[in-house]
Amino acid sequence: MTSRADENLAQTFEGLFQVIRSESFLERKGLGNELPFFISAYHPALQPQVDDSVPSLAKRLANQGIAVVRLNLYDLVVELLQARDIWSRLLEKEPSIPKAQLFTTLLNATDAKEKLVPLIRAKLEATPCRVVLIDGVGLVFPYIRSHTVLENLQSVTLQTPTVLFFPGDYSFVEGRGSYLKLFGILPDDRYYRAFNIRDFQP
Repeated sequence: MTSRADENLAQTFEGLFQVIRSESFLERKGLGNELPFFISAYHPALQPQVDDSVPSLAKRLANQGIAVVRLNLYDLVVELLQARDIWSRLLEKEPSIPKAQLFTTLLNATDAKEKLVPLIRAKLEATPCRVVLIDGVGLVFPYIRSHTVLENLQSVTLQTPTVLFFPGDYSFVEGRGSYLKLFGILPDDRYYRAFNIRDFQP
């Protein structure tokens, strides 16, 4: 079964709001011992609307008294590069840098385990929350992969419901588990421990 939000996006985000604000979601009910990680898949063509809808969702939840931390992966990458004082230089030299060299530089500077997740941990410790929203997945491909982020976040957001907005397909195949297929065309990445948020019943 494949899931993506091809229908009216306003309807999709209204549904997300109702689910996320529910006590059953916030209290992780019905998940057993599984991590409270959720995928909200959408058609890549909807990216501009999603870019507007995720911050609006975070604001609506905050207005309901629900503390939210939104993590845009691209913004985190920029922060990491600025901290190493290489952001400006990369912007200046990007047109002339061989793609392979640029990829290696970004890969090393944003390593999920050693660089990205520690930054996320620091942000969550500085701002306690009840929900984490992660977006910007498509902007950081291929040097950051969403399944790698989720795998390394397990020790950080263990008790905090976390929603990853994914531009592509999230598929479940009986007996084989779940797959993330970026943009609906790239090779599948397996990630077994996330739930399809559209299946959650508040």
